[in-house]
Amino acid sequence: MNETQLENLALEWFADNGWQTETGPEIAPDSDRPMRADYKDVLLEDPLKCAIMRINPGLPVEAVDEAVHKLKTVDHPIPVQRNRRFHRYMVDGIEVEIQGDEDQESELIRLIDFSDPSKNEFLAVNQFTVLGIKQPRRPDIVLFINGLPIAVLELKNPDNENTDVWSAFHQVQTYKEEIADLFIYNVANVISDGYLARIGSLTAKSEWYMPWKVVEHEDDRPAFELELQTVIKGFFKPKLLLDYIRHFVIFEQAGKAGYQSR
Repeated sequence: MNETQLENLALEWFADNGWQTETGPEIAPDSDRPMRADYKDVLLEDPLKCAIMRINPGLPVEAVDEAVHKLKTVDHPIPVQRNRRFHRYMVDGIEVEIQGDEDQESELIRLIDFSDPSKNEFLAVNQFTVLGIKQPRRPDIVLFINGLPIAVLELKNPDNENTDVWSAFHQVQTYKEEIADLFIYNVANVISDGYLARIGSLTAKSEWYMPWKVVEHEDDRPAFELELQTVIKGFFKPKLLLDYIRHFVIFEQAGKAGYQSR
């Protein structure tokens, strides 16, 4: 099995798990049905706006535009602080000002419906090209919830003896340096050579990348040959993923460096 075949197999597993799937070139800025205006963009703005209006019915267009603007301009000199700020938006909502009958009024806009996974759009895209500071970069699979890029999967050829799961780890570190905007919205990263698969947070060092061992619960540990299948079928089940985002992502104080995500 080569890397392209592994990518396609991963997309099939995501589809089995209720995710929509796309290939990057088919939704690229210069394609027939683009989902973003420029290769520098990492948000899928149209799906994002549609989700905001679906989850927050009755919002004026101006409020939707303000929420999207805040998401596109999350700013802090420390990357993990940008990520922390976005996570608060994702879990708690974004406060915007809208014109009331007599004065400006605050409105809290939710980005994700945590109570009903079916109200959200889960999309897996392979070969998602992002224009980096040195050259275009193309993560193997990027996962979106309502147009927000919440995870990156980097895969290596299972049959290539010169690459392994840690080659994928080092590739993710390169992405974090060269296409940093993609990781403002990051919740998890997966590295895999097909047989082995590990999950880590934005700031996780290699020793904190851990396997995911179950699909539903401790009694159903599958005997899958490829650990990547267990990760996709288990961790990325929509309901479980939303629970993880809402209740299990924490940011620990890490001295002068700021915060570390776990």
